[in-house]
Amino acid sequence: MNMPTPPTNRDLARRLLAYEAAAAKTSEASESTALRAYEKLRKGLGEFTGVAGFHSLASRALALARTDTPSLSEVRVSADGELLGLGRGLCENERQIDIDKDRGSDLGGDEGGTILIACLLGLLFLFLGEPLTMSLLRVTWPNTMFDECSSENGSKT
Repeated sequence: MNMPTPPTNRDLARRLLAYEAAAAKTSEASESTALRAYEKLRKGLGEFTGVAGFHSLASRALALARTDTPSLSEVRVSADGELLGLGRGLCENERQIDIDKDRGSDLGGDEGGTILIACLLGLLFLFLGEPLTMSLLRVTWPNTMFDECSSENGSKT
């Protein structure tokens, strides 16, 4: 009997961004979907890892994402973990990058945003393991699709 394959980091990131896109439609938020998801991760993980720990994870995730998404080359992570050059946190002369419109998407999250979030999730899985990462995601997004995403039992819906 073949076991279903566990969701990849990119699949999980897409689900997260789809959830954020749906939430944006009801709240009419002006931030990009990927930025809202990133900020939720920053807030939730910052409590666990501290500002410096999150900054390290986010900086590494951004460096990894840039290899697949050159449009992220002007995005930076500030000392407190905020993304600069991605819709807010900009000086007047800095170029603003909207990764939700970079390649266009029905979900409001493009491949650049998906890749950035997927890289961050991948690092969390690597350093914290799946059970703790999934627990942190459930705390950040209670009652969402993460209850279905655990690959511990090989299930995927």
